Amino acid sequence: MNLDYLRSFYITVQCNSISKAAKELHLTQPGLSMQIQNLEDEVGATLLIRSNKGVELTEEGRVVFEHAATMLSLENNIKKSLKNIEKSKKTLSIVSCKSLGEYVLPCSIYTFKEIYTDVDVKLEVYNTSTVIKKLLAHDTNIGIITGPSELENISTTPILADKLVLVGGPDTEFDSITLDELMSLPLILREEDSTSRLLLNNLLYKHLIDIDDLNILLSSNSPESIKSSVSFGRGFAFLPEIVIKRDLRRGDLKKISIKDFDSAFNYHLAYRKNYEFTSYEAVFKKFITSSKRCFCY
Repeated sequence: MNLDYLRSFYITVQCNSISKAAKELHLTQPGLSMQIQNLEDEVGATLLIRSNKGVELTEEGRVVFEHAATMLSLENNIKKSLKNIEKSKKTLSIVSCKSLGEYVLPCSIYTFKEIYTDVDVKLEVYNTSTVIKKLLAHDTNIGIITGPSELENISTTPILADKLVLVGGPDTEFDSITLDELMSLPLILREEDSTSRLLLNNLLYKHLIDIDDLNILLSSNSPESIKSSVSFGRGFAFLPEIVIKRDLRRGDLKKISIKDFDSAFNYHLAYRKNYEFTSYEAVFKKFITSSKRCFCY
């Protein structure tokens, strides 16, 4: 039996009026009448007699009306019970920048889950600007970003130090260069709105170098794509050290030092200012800033 039709019938009897019931149910009168007709077709009996004085139940209608209250109450109780189950679930939503989200956090989340087995974790990975947008839009309560945020309504806590590293393919013949020599290297960089690109821009600016004056071959939003291109000798790239550590150990990439170039930065836990964490979000914040976090890279 269609419960929507049953509900329409039940409300109509309570209101003793098709027009009043239609208004309460946000239906047109013809639409409501059609639903009652459909219910009557389902049960194979006329349930209401319509008149200028309102509606009157038939004998079959009285039977259906008596059971309707029980059936609709049961439906409501089922929905409440399902909502209570949903509320009792602890789902931790984390939105992270790509460097940590793709290379470091999965191992840490695995450790977190081993300790806190009752918390489900949902991890999404974007660039830092998107992470901040999702925090501001209340799509998530916990973000992990590259560098600090200058927004007044976003609070941050440093969780890991890193540095931008210049890398070339394994057959690169030199180990170090000067900033002047950097200008002629063919570079593959992160996309323009990425924080890694912004960090590089700010670092170069300290040395009076405009990033647009570099020899940029192409830009990509994928660290893996950049690493692949560099490993095949297609160019050089600036990437966070945690992104390339395994590649350096395997010999797929080669680290190139730049004289007098300090490229250190921090990753931060980010959240809305004055936001009150749930109990399990607070537990994760304590975990990710502790020695138990087990970052793997």
